Amino acid sequence: AVPRTRILATGGASHNKKILQVLSDVFNAPVFTIDTTNSACLGSAYRAMHGLVAERNVSLADVVKLAPEPRLAVTPTPGAEEV
Repeated sequence: AVPRTRILATGGASHNKKILQVLSDVFNAPVFTIDTTNSACLGSAYRAMHGLVAERNVSLADVVKLAPEPRLAVTPTPGAEEV
């Protein structure tokens, strides 16, 4: 089954597996990362691009499909949701 929730972590902390594991366990969801620089600007750039094409009925989801493919970093520890 495909989880309904997933976390996309960016920035410096996304390189720390222990921090990512805590996120995964707390939210009981897999954590993905993308290998990109200036990730803090990434969301705004996609929103701006969406604004340019919105009148052509292009959804934000379609714009974000152009983003780098996220890679799975960690999955929840079995039983962590019970803690």
